[in-house]
Amino acid sequence: MLDYAAARAVALIVQTGSFEGAAHRLGVTPSAISQRVRHLEERLGTVLIQRGTPCLATAQGDWLCRHMEKLGMLEAELMQHLPALADGTSLPVSVHIAVNADSLGAWFLQAMAAFGQQNNTLLDIALDDQDHTSDWLRRGQVSAAVTADARAVQGCHIQFLGKMRYRATASPAYVARYFADGITPEALMRAPALRFNRKDMLQQQWAKQVFDAAPQLPTHWLPAVQGFVDAARLGIGWGMNPEVLIADDLASGRLVELVPQTPLDVPLYWQVSRLAMDGLAGLTRQIRAAAAEALI
Repeated sequence: MLDYAAARAVALIVQTGSFEGAAHRLGVTPSAISQRVRHLEERLGTVLIQRGTPCLATAQGDWLCRHMEKLGMLEAELMQHLPALADGTSLPVSVHIAVNADSLGAWFLQAMAAFGQQNNTLLDIALDDQDHTSDWLRRGQVSAAVTADARAVQGCHIQFLGKMRYRATASPAYVARYFADGITPEALMRAPALRFNRKDMLQQQWAKQVFDAAPQLPTHWLPAVQGFVDAARLGIGWGMNPEVLIADDLASGRLVELVPQTPLDVPLYWQVSRLAMDGLAGLTRQIRAAAAEALI
């Protein structure tokens, strides 16, 4: 049988980042937490916690944390039906979710806020490109993900949310400076583009869609959603911005499309581990509602 007191200690160390934080949450001494973890590691024959600042889970520890996460959701659901079991000592459940940055900036926070008003479950958000968030599910690092992957991860339920519409935009001054002779693949090779990180391929996908070409783009790397829009407004570069975030900028002329009426639509899906479906049913409803407002 798994030592659940020790397993909970491991999960709380990872959640708080320290043995002291876990001890405070459980109302015991750091020494007691250390003993629980050491005994469990010895029993399992593997290291579960990378000691440091902050403390992190090893690959094996991460699997244990996800197990405790699912168990916490099951216990929370049980106490809703059998409130007499609640003794006032239960800790809030923390659930790991992978989300792409544009969804987080454009609509996911609305779903998170609505869910938080109805539920005391904590969300631990991991950011990654929409083409890679499903990998977090495959590795067992999260219980659910917003992803562009239309293939259901094994053991997960998938729902189509809609399409995030992007437009290739820049400031009028930027367009006048770099594209005085028109938007061409050759001009794009001289004009600085904005990219979120090395996984962000939206600019190349747009160029391939519009010009059937994949020019090498000089790039400013800028891993911030709002900063990405601000950089386009300031004429630092051109980028693929979510239409929902720049509608007012396009209407006012602060931003213009490089090639009018050439949107890039990215389908998004909500994938949830079947073991977590019931516990995250409320979040799923709010995500579908928020996505219906922001996506096409």
